Amino acid sequence: MGFAETFKALSDPVRREILIMLKNGSMTAGDIGQHFNMTGATISYHLSQLKKAGLVFETRQKNFIIYELNVTVFEETMLWLAQFNGGKKSGKK
Repeated sequence: MGFAETFKALSDPVRREILIMLKNGSMTAGDIGQHFNMTGATISYHLSQLKKAGLVFETRQKNFIIYELNVTVFEETMLWLAQFNGGKKSGKK
């Protein structure tokens, strides 16, 4: 996982919406797909991009794949972004 993959995955509004949905708890791909007007293949593509970026985990339970947030990646990204908070503002010395 690198920041390039993370930011690429976060750049898509559908993937951001999926992450917001997963914030409330784990879901199956079918449950996620019910919230969008797109094919199952498209939902699977978005989930695979989120998984590739390390933003979600998947676990198998019987015939279902359950998706959940990988909070660690969010924490690492927030820590990296935090270094830019509180610095000198441009134009001021």
